[in-house]
Amino acid sequence: MDMQVKFALSQVKFVLSALVCLGWSICPASAQTAPSLDTARIEQAAGVKGTFIAEENVFKISKPRTDVKIQVDGWPTPPFMGLVSWAAFTPTQGGQALMMGDTVVFEDEVNAAMSVALDAGLEVTALHNHFFFDEPKVYFLHIGGAGEAGALAAGVKKIYDKIAEIRAANPTLAKRFPAKIGSPNAIAAAPLEAILGVKGQASQGMFKIVIGRPAQAHGASVGAAMGVNTWAAFAGSDEEAVVDGDFAVTANELQPVLKAMRREGVNIVAIHHHMSHEEPRYIFLHFWGKGAAAALARSFKNVLDAQAAAK
Repeated sequence: MDMQVKFALSQVKFVLSALVCLGWSICPASAQTAPSLDTARIEQAAGVKGTFIAEENVFKISKPRTDVKIQVDGWPTPPFMGLVSWAAFTPTQGGQALMMGDTVVFEDEVNAAMSVALDAGLEVTALHNHFFFDEPKVYFLHIGGAGEAGALAAGVKKIYDKIAEIRAANPTLAKRFPAKIGSPNAIAAAPLEAILGVKGQASQGMFKIVIGRPAQAHGASVGAAMGVNTWAAFAGSDEEAVVDGDFAVTANELQPVLKAMRREGVNIVAIHHHMSHEEPRYIFLHFWGKGAAAALARSFKNVLDAQAAAK
């Protein structure tokens, strides 16, 4: 190689080394130290062994769901086929970490596990099924969080511990939520409208309100009539009522609304999307609650207030 070329290359290397020492962002990746995780701390806090995936700088813990026998499509389904709870951690700047995970839950575990996750400072980002014709019915609670890795792992452990606690106390899965639903339907609409401050629809002893939200999709304005709405329907009697419905929330509203619903004792039964390419992006969470109709209406109003405060 020509001596002048060698000299020029040596000068380039010298300058790059100087930039590394000064902390310039244009330094070569090989000269930087990638953030790392204290994997032993994560395992200790989670109570679960994990695996380091070097190519992605991710540490992943897994907990197969083996305590309940599950069949899908009439086939005894091993955990390897998607019945494994997991949480993955990757380092971020400042010694912090990002966590994402998925948790295998049954119907009588969902809301207790969700409350524990939210109380531990984790986010709940989705709740849905992965199978058809599964016995018993299996749901998947997606979680996330950002912060100190050990604290995140400790939050994950609280979820796993709550699930184990529920199954230890009740090896047989529950078939329904507690409390009765009155029959025939005889909901008085006026007291609920007074609590909610919204006019509703009454039909055959049931009562329903619908609150639209604005959006744009594929160049058109869409709202309540197109399904971009929050709604609640009441049935049963005034003393023994049931409410079900759907909350349309933005990403910033999701966690405050979930926390408010769990504080009110309302059960979440699904968290998912209904549309694509809408602006703003909406997430829909479906709920189910039982109790006196007026108390359920007040709970619904409290959640609406929490949502308004988060906007």
